[in-house]
Amino acid sequence: MTDPFTSDGAKMPPKPFTIEEGRRQVRSFVLRQGRFTPAQQRAFDELWPRFGLDYTGTPRDLDAAFGRDAHKVLEIGFGNGAALRFAAQQDPSRNYIGIEVHAPGVGRLLNALDDDGSTHVRLYHHDAVEVLEHEIADGALDEVRIYFPDPWHKKRHNKRRLIQPAFAQLLVRKLRDGGRLHAATDWADYAEQMWDVLDATPGLVNRAGPRGHVERPAWRPQTHFETRGQKLGHGVWDLVYDRDSGIGIRDS
Repeated sequence: MTDPFTSDGAKMPPKPFTIEEGRRQVRSFVLRQGRFTPAQQRAFDELWPRFGLDYTGTPRDLDAAFGRDAHKVLEIGFGNGAALRFAAQQDPSRNYIGIEVHAPGVGRLLNALDDDGSTHVRLYHHDAVEVLEHEIADGALDEVRIYFPDPWHKKRHNKRRLIQPAFAQLLVRKLRDGGRLHAATDWADYAEQMWDVLDATPGLVNRAGPRGHVERPAWRPQTHFETRGQKLGHGVWDLVYDRDSGIGIRDS
């Protein structure tokens, strides 16, 4: 059995999500791989060639990667893969791309996709910012989904949160005109930051109005993060934005 985190294994550990802060990059999470089961290891060894996209740092032809031209939905930080799997099961007419750095979650989803016989899902085990910047063309995505990103709830760690102005601007570039961004959190303070950032981002229009949120859409299942948050008395905020090039966006 190979080890995915050695030079002899199937995969190397990915770099973490990074967010520009001035001239330095700030990690948006701490990489904790957790328990990696034999079944998850086998998934990397046997299923990665079918579902995996190895990061190359060069523009990728997504239609070629899927073998068809269809609407493309990207989920960043898919965790255990439950939401991405649900979406793929419910709407096989779309192509789904998932990005996750935690290997156990990737392995688990690989096995689930194999069980489902999926042909319209591809996965990255890499830093989302690098994938977006270097492999996905501007305007290539129809939708981006970010569900329950790490809230970094201590104030001194807020700068590590994924939703920051530079990252929001990157998402706008990658979404086609008329595309959609859907973010969800169970931390009120993070919802406030999301509104601060996303409502102020040129090219994004809050579907519920300024500082508004919607009921959980049918395309997002209730996740284990959401269930955990509700048990702790947290609310849940779903923020949906439309990409509109007619409101002052400056393409770069």
